[in-house]
Amino acid sequence: MTTLALPAARFSDLLAAEWLKLRSLRSTYWALGAGALVLIAFNANAARADYVNYPHYGGPIHRDFVYWALRDAFTEGAALMMVLACASIGAITVVGEYATGLIRTTFAAVPDRRALMAAKVVVVTAVMTLYGALVAGVSFAASQAILDGRGVGVSIGYPGAWRVVAASALLAPVSALVGMGVGALIRHSATTMVLTTLVLLLLPSFVTETYHWTACVRNALPFNAWVRLVDIGYGTHPFTLVSKYPTTAGGAWVVFGAWAAVSAVIAVVAVDRRDV
Repeated sequence: MTTLALPAARFSDLLAAEWLKLRSLRSTYWALGAGALVLIAFNANAARADYVNYPHYGGPIHRDFVYWALRDAFTEGAALMMVLACASIGAITVVGEYATGLIRTTFAAVPDRRALMAAKVVVVTAVMTLYGALVAGVSFAASQAILDGRGVGVSIGYPGAWRVVAASALLAPVSALVGMGVGALIRHSATTMVLTTLVLLLLPSFVTETYHWTACVRNALPFNAWVRLVDIGYGTHPFTLVSKYPTTAGGAWVVFGAWAAVSAVIAVVAVDRRDV
């Protein structure tokens, strides 16, 4: 009696399976939903504060208020929270399966580990990109609507506004992919979150620009790349500080792409090189 071998899973089947895993978790909806509300409210509150204080600002600030209007579109505090939330979601998609032992069943059903992890990377990237676009877009619309009450809101067509929204939106998938890469290497929830927080949130604050090499390290970190991208008045606005070793907006986009690509490769390769 011969046994027929089951056909290998198609990549579209793997995508469907990973999407089912992600959307079937209640924690995913709670984390994304609550996170979106908090981030949008945080940015709207910054715009409300400027709306209230605008009559008390001096003439120089009134003349260049567009700089603050774009800052209110997505604040640094909101970016820090987004990095932490999205990196946590990305990490849990990997370490969660290792913690519960589900990964053994998954690999038994799909021996092609690289294809499986590639599908997970694609799903997480797509979901977090849409999430980032939603949060950044609504934050921009809400903050500028509030500032329009003083006649100082800007439209999405204003020079640099699209870059603020796009950089803030892409911060979500980049952070999630970094969390996935670290999770695939460490495979322990607490350690993964500590290391991810260190890389994404603490290093950008601790690394200085004293020397050229430290400035290069600082500029190569994703959060600092985001700061450079949303600083529309960099080098021209009187209220901005220019680094001794400045980077360009193009270089910041490259940093985003490099972190996302390297993290995705690590997530795919690490599970194939190491045993469960």
